[in-house]
Amino acid sequence: MKSLSIRFTAESSLPRQAAETRCCGQTGGQHEAYHHEMDHDFPAAAPGSADVRRHLGDRRQFKPEPPGPGKTWVSAVQLFSDPFYQKGPNDQGIGWNILASLKRVGIGFGMAAVIGIPVGFLIGRVAFLNGMLSPIISLLRPVSPLAWLPIGLLVFKAANPAAIWVIFISAIWPLIINTAVGVSRVPQDYLNVAKVLDLSPWKVRSRFCCQATLPYILTGIRLSIGVAWLVIVAAEMLTGGVGIGFWVWDEWNNLNVEHIIIAIFVVGIVGLLLEQMLVFIAKKFSYEYVS
Repeated sequence: MKSLSIRFTAESSLPRQAAETRCCGQTGGQHEAYHHEMDHDFPAAAPGSADVRRHLGDRRQFKPEPPGPGKTWVSAVQLFSDPFYQKGPNDQGIGWNILASLKRVGIGFGMAAVIGIPVGFLIGRVAFLNGMLSPIISLLRPVSPLAWLPIGLLVFKAANPAAIWVIFISAIWPLIINTAVGVSRVPQDYLNVAKVLDLSPWKVRSRFCCQATLPYILTGIRLSIGVAWLVIVAAEMLTGGVGIGFWVWDEWNNLNVEHIIIAIFVVGIVGLLLEQMLVFIAKKFSYEYVS
């Protein structure tokens, strides 16, 4: 058994030596030169991989810290020194991003107002529609705005219409509810006077209902525009493109915390200006009962 195993080992080593001879041409010096050449080609792999691991480790260990007021102020001055620059479709100034977000908010809110205010009038005036649509509105109104985003992407197959859809579906509920409440609270004396004067249904709606419910409608507009401006930032973070929400997310990917803090103040200031503008308009059309 021992002689057989020795002979088997010797015979099994022959193909291996032949393979080395074919690879190197000859054994001996050329075989050593072959291994030296192989060692010369691959030694950089180990230090290189170590450098990559060390570089990735440094990236993982890097943690951005909140900047101080001075550093944030310097970044704000640099940012607003040229807010409307354009260096490409995804590299634009903060001014263009704000205007793009306001455009989406305007389109979505306008569609919500065109549909929501008439629907609110019908719900407030027709008891049958009120009983039929109130449960549906109560069911859909609490749904998170971002939950509607996949539906918009599925239907419109594009990010920009999907973002406008999210604004529309989020802003329509305050308009419908406030308009319906305002119409239902029209003083009965107004309607009695309309019957005495034998006014047409159109004049009753235009002369009495519209003017009596205007404060409620303006309140719904204020709530809707606030919701729309709140939603657009989150929607743009998910859809991408040009907009203040995408700009904030892009700055986070670049670890530019100063610009994120600046964007928070910008979003708040723009929302405050929109609300104050609507408050000013509402005061022009508000009235008080005089006893």
